[in-house]
Amino acid sequence: MKSKALGRGLDALFGEIEEAYSNEGTQKDEILDVLIKEIKTNPYQPRKHFDETSLQELSESIKKDGVLQPVIVTRSVDGYTLIAGERRLRASKLAKLKTIKAIVINAKEEELREFALIENIQRDELNSIELAFAYSELLKLHNLTHEELSLKIHKSRTHITNTLRLMQLSVKTQKALVEKKISAGHAKVLVGLSEKDQQLVVNSIIGQKLSVREVEILIKSMKNTPYTAPKLEKNTISYDFSPIKNKFDNLGYKSKSSNNKLIIEFENEAQIVSFLEQISK
Repeated sequence: MKSKALGRGLDALFGEIEEAYSNEGTQKDEILDVLIKEIKTNPYQPRKHFDETSLQELSESIKKDGVLQPVIVTRSVDGYTLIAGERRLRASKLAKLKTIKAIVINAKEEELREFALIENIQRDELNSIELAFAYSELLKLHNLTHEELSLKIHKSRTHITNTLRLMQLSVKTQKALVEKKISAGHAKVLVGLSEKDQQLVVNSIIGQKLSVREVEILIKSMKNTPYTAPKLEKNTISYDFSPIKNKFDNLGYKSKSSNNKLIIEFENEAQIVSFLEQISK
């Protein structure tokens, strides 16, 4: 049996964010010019990576035209807590603004995590890894199946499942994906490889600019080719021992040669002693 969803339920939370943006204020909500220094970021914000170049471009736009869409906040004991719009807030700070237009809504603390997850998913502002963790959080918070979540956020179940699989990648591979050194397509075919093999393939993608198809072929060849220890190259040098072999024969010693080997055979100990005396003269 499923556990009861947190807060007012996922559908209601989606609806409230949409209503806040579309109506920009209801009987419950209000729009204010809020001091930026009084706004604290949402501690549950799933987005961790903000492109500095993109933020600077938005900052220049804000200097020229202002913030076209308000951020969403809720009141806290010592000011406000941001629910949605961290990128706009960061860009406004870069633009040296003192205040920002904000929609103030009533939200309980336990809803802050859900609001942050939903808003970022709706606005497609998360990279693939952040999105994977956001989906994972919603699944846990509301005890949903992949199919149920897909219906609520209007994404295919396959997309959700494939995105969640990215969490199985090594930290280094996830970092390469976030930094756009590899694509999400590349990352998906790396799932299941050992950390060592992932790093090997990632280096190949970056160094050789491999396509997803080329990576698939590379990984297939890695899986189908068992490791074999390198064979040591045999010494094929051959020597002509016939002159020295003739001398041993004349002295009464049996000998035979093969490639780089000369073998002397002794019939008894006396013959060995005699041989040693002769070579020591």
